[in-house]
Formats: sequence, C-alpha cells, structure tokens
Amino acid sequence: MSFDSLLIIGGGLIGSSIARAAKSRAGVSTVWMADKSADVIETIERLGIADGVAEGSAHHFASKADLIIVCVPPGKIAEVAADILPVMKAGSVLSDVGSIKGAVITAMRPHLRDDVSVIPGHPIAGTEFSGPEAGFAELFDHRWCVLTPINPDDPALPKLTAFWEALGSDVAIMDPDRHDTVLATTSHVPHLIAYTLVGTAVDMETVTGDEVVKFSAGGFRDFTRIAASDPVMWRDVFLSNREATLEVVDRFIEDLTALKRAIRWSDGETLLDHFAKTRDIRRRIVESGQDEPNFGRDD
Repeated sequence: MSFDSLLIIGGGLIGSSIARAAKSRAGVSTVWMADKSADVIETIERLGIADGVAEGSAHHFASKADLIIVCVPPGKIAEVAADILPVMKAGSVLSDVGSIKGAVITAMRPHLRDDVSVIPGHPIAGTEFSGPEAGFAELFDHRWCVLTPINPDDPALPKLTAFWEALGSDVAIMDPDRHDTVLATTSHVPHLIAYTLVGTAVDMETVTGDEVVKFSAGGFRDFTRIAASDPVMWRDVFLSNREATLEVVDRFIEDLTALKRAIRWSDGETLLDHFAKTRDIRRRIVESGQDEPNFGRDD
C-alpha cells in the first residue's frame, strides 16, 4: 500500500515532518521537496531530509511523483494545485494539509483530471513553531488526519489512508463542508479568541506589557502558545472559511453575553452549571488522548 515516490511542496513544520517520517514509517523510497524560499531550500539540504529539492517550480518532480502533498498556506493551495496538476503522471495522487476544505476544492475543480486522484487532507497536528527545523517524525502520532475526498469512491483513498496511518495518525473520512464546520468550532474560532485575548492584554492601558509577561498565569500562557501560530496561515483560514467561522463566532458572542450577565447579577448557579459542563469536555479530551492534562506545561 506504500507510495514509491513522494513530492512535498512546502518545507514548513508539517511538510518537513512528513518528509522525516515518510521513509522510515510509510515505506516511501524517494522523497522530494520544493519551496519558493531559497533559505528554506538551503535548510532542507543541510538537514538532509529529502532526496532532491527544487526552489520555485516543482514540475520536474511532479511529473514523476506517485503522491504529491501540498503543504503551503491555505490561500495558496488551489494555486499550487492548478500549477502542478497538468504535469502529474496518470494514476498519481494529489493531497494537501490545509485546515479548510470547501473553498479550496471549489477553486481546484476547473483543473481536475479524470486520471489523477485528488484527495484533500488535514492532519490535525502542529506546534507554535514553524520552518523545516521545527519538524519531527513523531508529530502525527495519535493525532487525527481528516481526509475529504472529492470522490468518496476514489480507489486511491485506501492507499492514502494507509499512508497517514503509517505516519501515526488516526484517519477519519469526512464531507468537506462538515469538516469546515467542525474545525471552525474546535480550531479556527479558538485561535481567533486567543489572538484577540492576547491582543487585548497587550493593549490594556492600565496594565503594562512587562506585567503581562511577568505575571502570566497558566491559562494566559496557553492562549499565547496558540496565538504564536503562523499569522499568514490563520489569515487565510479565516478568509477562506468565513461563513462557518462567523456562525461559531455569533454563537460564542451570545454565550459570552449570557456569562457576562450572570457575573453582573451575581448569578452563581448559572456560572457553576456552565463551568461544570465545560470541565467535562476537558476531561473527555484528555481521556481520548488528544492532549496532556497540563497542556504540556511543566508547572
């Protein structure tokens, strides 16, 4: 079920982690990488995580690869796909790692080919760090990878599923629109809240920046970890998954207003009920193995 050759376009955290794991875990014989940045290419060569690298155009490798995974910011995925699909060999597979699916698939549709399988994907894994040096082979261990095939009966789907399972992922197959709604709830809006809260703390006129840093409690540190994520990627996510994000934001504002009212009127029962409900969700996340009880903190 293994792919003989793999081209990874984009040498950041996700792309470089796939490169590190593809041979040792998924049985890939040849790994090529491409990136538009000369510095990234130089780093990939120094790290020795690819058998060949290309700066800019990936056409040379794309014409030979059995599997191509696009690991660029969401706003660029469709553009890259449109560029390489015409040169891909028949029977090959094109996938990606973007956290939005509906808008990307819509943009790719005019460029699809009957003899190339296009199976978008989203490994739900990452850290606040970026770049090829931040990657590591264990990044995907016990983390979900969602595949959203354009054709649910695509014969290449089992093979791509086996690839991600070999990298350590648990694989789920999902409708693209469903994926975007679920991820808006579990990932996109939480990042938006984190960016907003950290920005609010920095802009507070009655609290100095030094005090924010010096007296940061654990909860705030967790928000800063999330808010340290790649700003270009998250700009693209919010613009591309606009409708689902706004739907969740509206619901959040309603719930936050209700809690604000409870605090104003000293309604302890409402607060306690809400906190107990959300605490149970945290317990279930930890029990499912999707996070550590202390969010990875040492204290």
